[in-house]
Amino acid sequence: MWLKNLSIKQFRNYRDVEVNFNPKLNVFVGRNAQGKTNLLESIYFLALTRSHRTKTDKNLIQFEEEQLQVSGILQKKTASIPLEIDLTQKGRITKVNYLKQARLSDYIGHMNVVLFAPEDLQLVKGAPAIRRKFIDIELGQIKPIYLSDLSSYNHVLKQRNTYLKSTQNIDETFLSVLDDQLVEYGCRVMNHRADFIQKMELFGKKKHFDISDQLEELSIYYHPSVNFVDKKHLAESFHAALQKSRSRDLFKKNTGVGPHRDDMIFMINGMEASFGSQGQHRSLVLSIKLAEIELMESITKESPILLLDDVMSELDNTRQLKLLETISQNIQTFITTTSLEHLQNLPDTLSVFTVNKGQIIVN
Repeated sequence: MWLKNLSIKQFRNYRDVEVNFNPKLNVFVGRNAQGKTNLLESIYFLALTRSHRTKTDKNLIQFEEEQLQVSGILQKKTASIPLEIDLTQKGRITKVNYLKQARLSDYIGHMNVVLFAPEDLQLVKGAPAIRRKFIDIELGQIKPIYLSDLSSYNHVLKQRNTYLKSTQNIDETFLSVLDDQLVEYGCRVMNHRADFIQKMELFGKKKHFDISDQLEELSIYYHPSVNFVDKKHLAESFHAALQKSRSRDLFKKNTGVGPHRDDMIFMINGMEASFGSQGQHRSLVLSIKLAEIELMESITKESPILLLDDVMSELDNTRQLKLLETISQNIQTFITTTSLEHLQNLPDTLSVFTVNKGQIIVN
């Protein structure tokens, strides 16, 4: 798949811009603070209805304006699909083929993107919440049912936590009903995640072995907060864990076990990757991003769109080459950079756009 064109209205520092793209490589060049990353962010926003940089939607709307609109035409193997998102004071309105979508899970998945930004290095050494967010975003794109199950789980979790906080005299029967619902949706979420990480490891192993010159072997483990031996007994294990944690939950007034406390662990040659060097972290994150592309292709039968936010300056020549090799294989790619000098071995078929104070000039 590739994005034919993009129209942005009142998004960050863009008042009203329309731009047509190359099906292969698109490079945004400009000095700092001109709006290059904002442009990538708008493509990401069109795919996933949210930003990778802020949790507050209000920050995306241009200063002193009340709403924004991002729209574009996505070309797939079989058809071209117009996508549109309007963000107003009342919330998001998403449209596919000009038809309003009732739920976000109906919209997400039409356009698949893989983003690689400098902050992705936190994936290895950051908090577990960063890794959970990574799983949610990637898995949500290729398996819309996951978003639905996760949303149901979070809804019950919120109910349970609110109930624990709201009263001193806990009704054990009501809490058990909430526990049953939590187990039902939680097991679905954990099963989705376990399958995803297993597939991720399969693709990541090959990529990392290649990038590290056949010196390092990557392993990825799912680390759920519920200890279970096999999937058949997952529900029993979850119930037992909730029972065991009940006195702790009543005291702390929140839920101590469940998918909201999951983690995943990266190992390089049998050692935890968080103890590795900065260079190893970069290789690992690059392997994971390249594995993501292959995984999405294998499931959706379409190539995702690759967004590279100023990462070329973070990578050495060998890793740049590995990344560019992947890019050359029919994947639409967007790169932001301050200059073209440190970008080597770029393909001939590329479009360069100069970004200057919210204006885009085609070179």
